[in-house]
Amino acid sequence: MMRPDAQVQKVYLYPKPVDFRKSINGLAALVELDIKVEVFNPVLFVFLNRTRSQVKILYWERNGFCLWLKRLEAERFKTKPDAGDEAIELTVDELNWLLDGIDLWRT
Repeated sequence: MMRPDAQVQKVYLYPKPVDFRKSINGLAALVELDIKVEVFNPVLFVFLNRTRSQVKILYWERNGFCLWLKRLEAERFKTKPDAGDEAIELTVDELNWLLDGIDLWRT
């Protein structure tokens, strides 16, 4: 199983649903234009599709981009209900909890 570890400096969750026909180049463009963070930093960029049944994680690893995909069969990923236009900064632990289906914003 591949999961982020403590070596990751930051995790950014893109606040809006993404067209999952986008691959590495399209997602990298969203990072540079909307999140305004250098895509070559040791950072994870997390994207959800409209139905929140899939997540893509984009990151740079030494000599190239990596793109990780997870698809849920029955459940949905939980997101911040009032997400605006700013990327949501998560910790590595919070990302792992999100991937496990835990609602980080439940009160």
